[in-house]
Amino acid sequence: MTGRMMFGATLLLALATTPAQADNWSRSWMAAPLVSKAPPEKRPDLNNRTLRQVVRISSGGQRIRLRLSNEMSTQPLLLGAVHVALAGENGETLPGTDHVVTFNQAQGATIPARAPLLSDPIAMQVKPLTRLTISIHLPQGAPDATVHSYSAATGWTAPGDQTAAPRLSDSTTLGPRVIISGVEVESRKPGATIVTLGDSITDGVRATPDSNRRWPDLLAERLQQAGRTSVGVANAGISANRLLSEGDGYNALARFDSDVLAVPGVTHVVILEGVNDLGNAARSQQPMLPPAALIGAYRQMIARAHDRGVKVILATILPYKGAGYWSAEGDAARMAVNAWIRDNKEADGFVDLDKAIADPADPARMAKPYDVGDALHPNDEGFRAMAAAFDLKLFR
Repeated sequence: MTGRMMFGATLLLALATTPAQADNWSRSWMAAPLVSKAPPEKRPDLNNRTLRQVVRISSGGQRIRLRLSNEMSTQPLLLGAVHVALAGENGETLPGTDHVVTFNQAQGATIPARAPLLSDPIAMQVKPLTRLTISIHLPQGAPDATVHSYSAATGWTAPGDQTAAPRLSDSTTLGPRVIISGVEVESRKPGATIVTLGDSITDGVRATPDSNRRWPDLLAERLQQAGRTSVGVANAGISANRLLSEGDGYNALARFDSDVLAVPGVTHVVILEGVNDLGNAARSQQPMLPPAALIGAYRQMIARAHDRGVKVILATILPYKGAGYWSAEGDAARMAVNAWIRDNKEADGFVDLDKAIADPADPARMAKPYDVGDALHPNDEGFRAMAAAFDLKLFR
């Protein structure tokens, strides 16, 4: 055997016997990227300031990585230092848990316009349902930062680079999610992610802030309690979102690829959408959407998901009689759509959230113990009833 042949054989043997690195990434937390609709004068001043935001992941792993988003922005975004740590109270970091976040083995980065950016893997072992503090320094600010309008959580900004500070000084509170759009975890065996696609009810509007009481949060807790420790829940809810037309964010069919099919580790999607399509038609005095229009949208998503091996769980549309945009015609369409959801054989299952929170005496209304007060959004107990309605066998 020649020297070249011996070298080649040795190299192949080395490659064959070198243990592969784990590379099983799945998304454990998510906020769908949005354009900020706040006028420029009402947006927070982020010039040479630190953003600090707390998230609770769903599944755990041996390493994590962050997904930062400039996808809805027209200008490149300069990142300074970025840190992640275990979260204490009020945005403080727990001692000894702070990690510097790098991008392509360097601190700081520039995210191109319309692009996301994944961090390098961070050697930070995290348990399921862990709270993380993410701190980002913006040396030049972010005048058109990509956001997620509703956060159900308190964030903060503070002057200068305080990313490594256990406690921020001279801070102010922040409402929306800004720039962060995902936390992904790596596990030794492939994990799984359930994406929940929906509107404000999925986004958790009117849930108690800083409590992780949205129904996807509570579903994640149920999965962990059932021993499904490698299964995460990624919340892709957007307040005022619709199936077929533009409310807030792109319509569900337009964002299905980016917010569902492109999510690492996605195995299932739960779809709870349609009430805003019906309600908006009534409010704007437009012709009511026929049930076939909403059903056609579901069928489109089922086909696109199945092409990628993703299972679809449809949720019945919740009752909303008494809400400002309710109409008898819209409710008739809702009931027809729900009847199709219960009977169809095209999706991979359904969850009857309508039945779970309806008033038995008037099924067109939400039961009072579950109603936050506007006849549209559930309160914390309503979200709990929704999460409890899921048969976890749907996710096997």
